[in-house]
Amino acid sequence: MTDLAELIGVLDAAYPPRLAESWDSVGLVCGDPAQEVSKVLFAVDATAAVVDEAIAWGAQALVVHHPLLLRGVDTVAASTPKGALLHRLIRSDCALFSAHTNADSADPGVSDALAAAVGLTVTGPLDPKPVAPMDKWVIQVPQTHTAALMSALFAAGAGAIGDYREAAWYTAGTGQFLPVDGANPAIGAVGTVETVTEDAVEVVAAPSARTAVLAALRAAHPYEEPAYHVTERAPLPSSLGIGRIGELAEPETLREFTARVGNGLPRTVWGVRAAGDPDRTIKRVAVCGGAGDSYLGAAIRAGVDAYLTSDLRHHPVDEHLRRGGPALIDAAHWATEFPWCAQAESVVTRALPALTTRVSTLRTDPWTVTG
Repeated sequence: MTDLAELIGVLDAAYPPRLAESWDSVGLVCGDPAQEVSKVLFAVDATAAVVDEAIAWGAQALVVHHPLLLRGVDTVAASTPKGALLHRLIRSDCALFSAHTNADSADPGVSDALAAAVGLTVTGPLDPKPVAPMDKWVIQVPQTHTAALMSALFAAGAGAIGDYREAAWYTAGTGQFLPVDGANPAIGAVGTVETVTEDAVEVVAAPSARTAVLAALRAAHPYEEPAYHVTERAPLPSSLGIGRIGELAEPETLREFTARVGNGLPRTVWGVRAAGDPDRTIKRVAVCGGAGDSYLGAAIRAGVDAYLTSDLRHHPVDEHLRRGGPALIDAAHWATEFPWCAQAESVVTRALPALTTRVSTLRTDPWTVTG
């Protein structure tokens, strides 16, 4: 039996909530983590039609990209459109879970799925998130107390590196100090220079653990004034972040690449349109699933030949091209994020093979008519 908490654990591992933007709302919207789950439906949006499909199919969980309750609400009454959907889901024992900007920044994430759909080999993020900050502690301690100090530091949260724990480095040396009036030395005497065989112990810890690590250090160290220093690692780029940069196997024109995008993504009334010289050669491409006009500058700095995203507006596009920026390809918002559904389904089926899953093929793109 699989419960909802296990499903959430798998999704949170693939799309860590800490990657979500500060304004976002991700995770469990409704549902009991202890409830049993056997069927999971994946979609971009929790529209009325998608909720109908989930309930009719007998799903116990609906996993979507766009949050149903992104902005603050003061009611989920059944008389409101969103409240009505939540009431229907709850009455049908179907949980609702969203992975939004955390899925955008994850590796792999939304833009990896988009890049794969249009035949790009990803080389890195368009707007990388820095590696999580980390402190490095260097502490001098008498060798007689090295083991006790390290045990205390580990208990306080230091020494964790990825899947490893109790990681440390230490080397022997000679410490020297001169206690002066007012000192109460654990070793030596006031007015006399003392030398001690010590270890320099180095461990890493999250900045959030500074208070706990310092308290543990002082409690386990024999000196009344331990010698130590702390440095924080400089921000470093990672494979996480919004958007992706990728390359085509062979160069093609903007006209050809636009057709490739149209063939690679699901059809919508909005379709696919491009801005730029139709005969421009395209090899290196940036992509961003969903609305990506805020990353036009990043695309220019990346030096790509084209940038594929959605929801582009007239004036930003015009100004972008005047600046000599890369060609732009604008697809429907829903279409650029739909490939993620299969990616999320694959994440879940690999981890929880007993579940029955499927991706909703309903087009939740709101546009319905062109002139």
